[in-house]
Amino acid sequence: MSARTVPVDDHGLSYAAGPRAAELDESTVYATLARSAEREADRLALVEHHTGRTWTYTELLAAVDACATGLYAAGVRPGERVGIWSANCAEWVLVQFASAKLGAILVTINPAYRAPELGYALRKVQVSTLVSATGFRDVSYRELLDHVRADCPDLRTVIELSSADWERVAGGAPEHTDIVEDIAASLDPDDPINIQFTSGTTGSPKGATLSHRGIVNNARFFGDGLAYTPEDRVCVPVPLYHCFGMVMGTLSTFYHGATAILAGPWFDPLQTLQAVAQHRCTSLYGVPTMFIAELEILASTGLDVSSLRTGIMGGSPCPVDAMLRVISELGMEEVTICFGMTENSPVATQTKLDDDIRRKTETVGVAMPHLEIAVRDAVTGDIVPRGSVGEACFRGYSVMIGYWEDPERTAEVLGDDGWLSTGDLAVMDEDGYLTVVGRLKDMIIRGGENIYPREIEECLMGHPDVVDVQVVGVPDDRMGEEVAAWLVMRPGSPELNAESVREYCEDRLSRQKIPRYVQVVDQFPMTVTGKVRKNVMREIMTKGLNSGGV
Repeated sequence: MSARTVPVDDHGLSYAAGPRAAELDESTVYATLARSAEREADRLALVEHHTGRTWTYTELLAAVDACATGLYAAGVRPGERVGIWSANCAEWVLVQFASAKLGAILVTINPAYRAPELGYALRKVQVSTLVSATGFRDVSYRELLDHVRADCPDLRTVIELSSADWERVAGGAPEHTDIVEDIAASLDPDDPINIQFTSGTTGSPKGATLSHRGIVNNARFFGDGLAYTPEDRVCVPVPLYHCFGMVMGTLSTFYHGATAILAGPWFDPLQTLQAVAQHRCTSLYGVPTMFIAELEILASTGLDVSSLRTGIMGGSPCPVDAMLRVISELGMEEVTICFGMTENSPVATQTKLDDDIRRKTETVGVAMPHLEIAVRDAVTGDIVPRGSVGEACFRGYSVMIGYWEDPERTAEVLGDDGWLSTGDLAVMDEDGYLTVVGRLKDMIIRGGENIYPREIEECLMGHPDVVDVQVVGVPDDRMGEEVAAWLVMRPGSPELNAESVREYCEDRLSRQKIPRYVQVVDQFPMTVTGKVRKNVMREIMTKGLNSGGV
């Protein structure tokens, strides 16, 4: 479905615009760090919790400046694509800001990629220089690169972290300082600066191309929504290769002169809580499954996390029970919910610090500054009345430039008038708050009736033995689709089956919404960013049904 024009002058329909009192910041990514370093020279900017390494703003800026000249000496030039392939580490952050100073376009590569995915990404955006870790967990990056390098003709340089090559880059090339400073001064906020690959659950991944203006202002307004000051310490356990880590994490923190704490190379709930306690973090990020994992072990750790006041729960709708526990047990009374997508740099809506628990669990907030939100009929493109379900659409400074060298797929989601179609089903209330009820592709159509998984998931989260739940639709010859629920149970609780789940739901859900199939698991299939892979769950359930195993 191609993006359609959305009118914005219809009274009473699902359209809202964020405030515009503050002018957009025309700074580049690097300039935001340099500005904060001037103001907060001796304040801690970056902490790598798992190694104990720290950088003040003065030290971080000097390291970024050296890395920029080192990359220039290694052949990197403005507009070229520089890949970064690594789990979370301080070097990742250095490359993020050093490449931005050079006007190179940073290509953030999923650390969990295997050879076919890696080769596709490198070829698709013509990566010329790749900064790479030696591996990810038990996977050797060197071996994967050996498989794909012959098919990546644009890749001329690989710089492995911890190698002599990296030491030369990180050490800098002072003879190029003037050239690099001139490049930094010549950059335009509209220039592309980052390519992030979408998950590619349907078809091959797409390279969403983002601008300085898009990610700088998104980082700014998002942090403003959390009332960030230089006194804040932000725990970042989410992956840097994703917008959640590099825009909402490092860039937003540095924009506000605060301190970014990298909890570990990848998410570990205990390590995250230890980072919060040790560094007295005031803000914590995560998707609901991350917070649930932290809550399940918090009491047994004895750790003091009372310094927390705020943070972000994003990525998927937050169960009411989980939000109540985040507020009461983690002390995050000012936690906010964000909603958006990579193609929007990424945040489009955010709840307010003082919103009540209903709005923090039932909605994803209101339009961010300088952004417009519309909810429209997914078939006709017409804006739906407030209170009606439709597809959420965004427009404004943060919308991507497009998918890299892919005009056809860009046109599928981005209209000539700037409106971005999200594929998310949502409802806007009279106050402009948006509630996400599911994905267009996740909506279950049973016997011709639309069923939204969120409602069923909320119902089952109320069961005292259920830790987490995900609901998907599976094919059915008679009804078209049937409802299937995946459950994670509390340790020691009796295992629920389809019949007991149906009994629990009988007085809580209408008959057509009650799950026909139930599967109890230890964990859900997840992406590296912590998002549940419902497409994989659907495939597993379908195979089980076809083989008679469910």
